[in-house]
Amino acid sequence: MPEFNILITDGLDESGQSILRASAKVDDQSEISADDLLTAIHNYDALIVRGRTKVTASVMDAASRLKVIGRAGVGVDNIDLEAAKKHKITVVNAPMSTSLAVAELTFGLMLALAREIPRADAGMKQGGWLKKELEGVELNGKTLGLIGFGRIGVEVGKRASAFGMNIIAYDPLILEDDIKQRGAEPVSIQDLYAWSDFISLHLPLNVQTRDMMGPLAFSQMKDGVRIVCAARGGIIDESALVAALNSGKVAGAALDVFGREPPGLTETVSHPRVIATPHIGAQTVEAQSRASEDIANEVLSALQEKPLRWKVN
Repeated sequence: MPEFNILITDGLDESGQSILRASAKVDDQSEISADDLLTAIHNYDALIVRGRTKVTASVMDAASRLKVIGRAGVGVDNIDLEAAKKHKITVVNAPMSTSLAVAELTFGLMLALAREIPRADAGMKQGGWLKKELEGVELNGKTLGLIGFGRIGVEVGKRASAFGMNIIAYDPLILEDDIKQRGAEPVSIQDLYAWSDFISLHLPLNVQTRDMMGPLAFSQMKDGVRIVCAARGGIIDESALVAALNSGKVAGAALDVFGREPPGLTETVSHPRVIATPHIGAQTVEAQSRASEDIANEVLSALQEKPLRWKVN
């Protein structure tokens, strides 16, 4: 069996690294710089990244041996897919591994938003007692609009149903009958905006979805709507969101993702009606273990020219 050289640039759980080391030479260079990656990439047959590393066309131009890029997670917006196609480099991901973790965080953010839990905690830690100021809303009886109704959206819908919420969903890639079978009422995007008390986004970032939630979308929403996004930064126009928060159109937002990461102390992050977390959707022990094992097996399958489960390009 040929010995493959595999580079890991954003860390990988030991369970996945063990799988890789049984069949290949593994070089774990977490936090490698972009310049150093350009210099080193010609030595490797496979590259495994998470969200930090940008796999640009320049990286692939320098990668004379590279056969496969593995994303230990779902989103591949940090990988230039057109360049990968040009260089005949296979891109694979691990779309099943983090679904539950992201769904649970989404629901946690929704509860935190409804009851202002971070503000209550911060007040207590400052010696305050904000009881009279913290009148939240219940989830029971509210309408949750899910934009994107794939694996994660479905899991969020299940949890919301258990809390007595009414679930509606918009997903142009899924048949209406399939949306119904998955537990939601299919609606147009305009009706979702008009009817939802809470809106949660579960779709990839691409040309079609970038800034899709902008001024026009906010203008179509119910007054006092609450927004949750643990999908991808860039889907929500953050300037438009801040304007909608300031006008009262949006009562609050909970964001795990941002157009630029890390965002720093932006107007969005520092807004008093925004709950902000640092892209931790997939950050559970269980999800990271699953992702590492899934991507390790998929990358080795690509190198060994075996059938693939999650080929992106």
